[in-house]
Amino acid sequence: MSNKKRLIQIISGLVVVALIIVVIVVVSGGKPKAAGPSNNGKASGTITFAEGATANPNWIFPYESCQYCSVDNINQFQDEMFRPMYWFGLGGSVALVPSLSMAFNPVYSNHDKTVTMKLKGWKFADGQTVNAQSVMFFLNMYKAIPSDFWGYNPGYGIPDQVSSITGKGMTVTINFKTTVNPLWITNNYLNQITPFTDKWDVSSATTKSDCATGLWGAKSTDAACKAVYIYLNNLSSKTSSYTDALWQSGDDGPWRLTSFDNLGNLTFQPNNKYSGPVKPKVAFVKEVAYTTEQAEENDLQAGKIDIGTVDPGVLTSPAPSPGKVGPNWANLASKYNLSTGTIWGFNYAPFNFSKKDLKVAAVSQLYIRQALQESTDQTGVIKNVDKGYGFPSYTALPAVVPSKYSAPIANPYPFNLTSAKKLLTSHGWKIENGVQTCVNPGAGTKQCGMGITEGYTLTFSFVYASGTPSLTQEITAEVADWNLIGIKVSTSTESFNSVVADCNSGAGFQLCMWGGGWTFAPNYFPTGETLFAVGGGFNPGDYANTTMTTLIKGTDFGHSNLTDYATFAAQNLPVLYEPESAPTVETIKTLHSTIGWTGSPLLNFMPEYYYW
Repeated sequence: MSNKKRLIQIISGLVVVALIIVVIVVVSGGKPKAAGPSNNGKASGTITFAEGATANPNWIFPYESCQYCSVDNINQFQDEMFRPMYWFGLGGSVALVPSLSMAFNPVYSNHDKTVTMKLKGWKFADGQTVNAQSVMFFLNMYKAIPSDFWGYNPGYGIPDQVSSITGKGMTVTINFKTTVNPLWITNNYLNQITPFTDKWDVSSATTKSDCATGLWGAKSTDAACKAVYIYLNNLSSKTSSYTDALWQSGDDGPWRLTSFDNLGNLTFQPNNKYSGPVKPKVAFVKEVAYTTEQAEENDLQAGKIDIGTVDPGVLTSPAPSPGKVGPNWANLASKYNLSTGTIWGFNYAPFNFSKKDLKVAAVSQLYIRQALQESTDQTGVIKNVDKGYGFPSYTALPAVVPSKYSAPIANPYPFNLTSAKKLLTSHGWKIENGVQTCVNPGAGTKQCGMGITEGYTLTFSFVYASGTPSLTQEITAEVADWNLIGIKVSTSTESFNSVVADCNSGAGFQLCMWGGGWTFAPNYFPTGETLFAVGGGFNPGDYANTTMTTLIKGTDFGHSNLTDYATFAAQNLPVLYEPESAPTVETIKTLHSTIGWTGSPLLNFMPEYYYW
């Protein structure tokens, strides 16, 4: 994964796929070898992969809430075992990969109100065929308990825009209430579907249920699915269950989990029942948990890790240009190749617009958010902290997007401390005892704003993830700049998983940051309903704006151009945009791959492509 932890937001028919392929060129210290393993196809050897600092996997059930929606749980853990119906991303591409998908490309008809999907007939580890009923199991649960799945967005897509779903044999047909954008539905909804084995259709260790076989939307089906969800959800909270037969039965991916401890250390072995292409070439994959980046770097220096990351602060030479790799760290250069790339996402820290926030009146004022953004030196952080391995974020799109998606978005609020301070003084603020204090309350254009009383101070709290030196340096630098204009920000740190949970609690902070923003995976079309729609699947700050909603719906139910949405997202500041650090990945030189994880803009870990 990237050197800072990531959350994720986890394209359509053949014609659409041809339009959306995005290739990210990755420069590696070693030339990828196209040849396969020399062991006559027999899996051998062990790959040791470093998990992100404090970002260990902690959820196995592939139907997770926002709290567990992360790269470490989905892209680098669940996906090894439980394949989504449609697979996106291979090497440097973010496109749909038909050969790695369990269903043939979806077919849209009826003026884009109907989509039909035909399964290929892959097998679960328990021998059951992955068929329409396996897909209906997931969809029935989604209908019954939508709000507990991170991908649910009230009023959008599946299930809210669906009039009916039928599944028979190997075919699933979804009818929508209105015309939809096929690119959006395929990339951001069909791809979320993970087929479930019938063995999971239980409400206790001994009680069979009818979630998989029930009629979609029927009250009896909803009741059955809720009981199944409660059981599986509780079981997933117990990491000691992860290697049990129940979870193993649903394995349709290339790997099976053979060990897992409460720290997140785990071992995969090849799933001999895997019926898809690209079989594993190594006998074991071990993922190792770390609490700090330094501990991981120590193991890299000792040669104990085959794939890991380094904090860019240890690199003595900067990147020659964005997306290009510079000289490796001298301590690793003889054993490892350094690689980098571009992430299909952007970095940010959510503001807290929740009514639970004591400072919501200040956060709700655009000019105050603008002052914070104008005093956030993204370019300086990229240069001085990330050693050039990064890209500034100005809007809610990846740093590099196809022109057919969006025109270039200008930075509306470049770093300017003088301008930032003037914004505050012109709205009724004055620095008293070192902090900006409201001296002219009221809702007028030159007053502090609605809900801000006389004597109100701009003092904020900021919680962020521990364990990564560059993130600490970044936030320390930002706090210092905010202090220069009279905004006082106190900071605290917690583990990555705890910060994600805190951000979704809506209380106790004005800014939060897990360390790496959002990767558009597995929601690959970079629209905003998950992040910024009211009740969106991952909207931890409870941002709400009618103009934003209108622009999001314009892309979801109509066109695929994101320019208007992205422009408004840049100007209205639903979040504080932060520099997007590029991955600085170390791969031991004796390990080879034709595509590899190190260049994945989606942060997919695909160890089946590696060999010794």
